[in-house]
Amino acid sequence: MRLIIISCVIGLSSCFFLGPSPKKRLQKLQGLRPLDVAIVPGLPLYNGQWDTLLKTRMLWSEFLIRKGYVKYVIYSGNAVYTPWMEGPSMALIARQLGIDSSRIFVDTLAEHSTENLHYSYLMAKAKGFKSIAVATDPFQCAMLHKFAKKNFEEEIYFLPVIYDSIKARTAVEVQIDTTLTKKKNFRSLEERQGYKERLKGTRGKQLK
Repeated sequence: MRLIIISCVIGLSSCFFLGPSPKKRLQKLQGLRPLDVAIVPGLPLYNGQWDTLLKTRMLWSEFLIRKGYVKYVIYSGNAVYTPWMEGPSMALIARQLGIDSSRIFVDTLAEHSTENLHYSYLMAKAKGFKSIAVATDPFQCAMLHKFAKKNFEEEIYFLPVIYDSIKARTAVEVQIDTTLTKKKNFRSLEERQGYKERLKGTRGKQLK
């Protein structure tokens, strides 16, 4: 059932991001490429394995690096709903996909989408990066685009997944040592925060 829901989200997500299509957004960046860094928000591993949506984000980031659209990538996410830290797990997967370690940075503070952007942005600025993008599925791009316009003075570029560009790679599988990214004494966000508090986090209301 979960895979069916994910497939529906992927299929409908482009409807939520108004304006130029993902392909046109990427074409507009031709004169700016390569951007310094792309932020990729995390997703949980389930039983230590990636699911369809996480695979989509990972393959998209690999495409952007391989084709020279971005120089570096920040994978962002703490252990939120499952014991595996999202950012470090994604970094392991990225290396399996062929992304060089020197191009990968990891944020382990974020527990919500807005925090993925906030903490990764701070990391990017601390490293001197000037052109910053968010690379994820269109639905999450739409949500974070609204947050970015309200909270950031400089332009954050948004790169929604172009599904045709990763279609040939969707059968790829990876083998990672998930013991390396499993958090000790893990407690799910649902145990640590009530619904209203989690909703505030999703909206970025817990950020200073």
